[in-house]
Amino acid sequence: MTFGEKLKEARKEAGLSQEQFAQKLSVSRSAVAKWESDKGMPDINNLKAMAQLLDISVDYLLDEDEKLSFNETKEAIDLNSFEVTGKCRDKKDAACYFRFREADYIYPLVRRKRMSKAEWLTDLIAGPGIIQGADYLRDSSAYYLVETGEKQLLVNVSADFITSRELANKVDPKKFDFGTYTFRKAPYQLI
Repeated sequence: MTFGEKLKEARKEAGLSQEQFAQKLSVSRSAVAKWESDKGMPDINNLKAMAQLLDISVDYLLDEDEKLSFNETKEAIDLNSFEVTGKCRDKKDAACYFRFREADYIYPLVRRKRMSKAEWLTDLIAGPGIIQGADYLRDSSAYYLVETGEKQLLVNVSADFITSRELANKVDPKKFDFGTYTFRKAPYQLI
């Protein structure tokens, strides 16, 4: 992900429009739009302020280690055409297994949103699990870590698509952070 993509994702996760975000930083909305489209970079003071406001690190925004390679594929699927067999627990497992059956390993992942301090407080007041539940309702797709030789792919299976992204750096399947999420290996393995 580019700096602009990370910034836009973090701003949206914080529930801020470009206008609201710009007001809080005391900059123009067009400056925010420029940063999010990778047509410019903020100065160091704005960079620090936005990281604090969005409860993310400056390192996350700038770190190349979080970047994906340019190898991303998105394939349309008919989830109902897959049959649950073997170690597959549902049709999303079956779709991933069918697509990557030649892989060395397929690890189903459990995704958990890393919450900001404000989200933790809201979750505590509203009831434990509310934020995570809302995040799951927003994105109920399944995630997998697929290993083939030296490559690792982060795979997302939704009702309509299988999207796979080659990771630029190797991660530990047991637990790793990516973007605003922490992924953990599920208690079973497809391959």
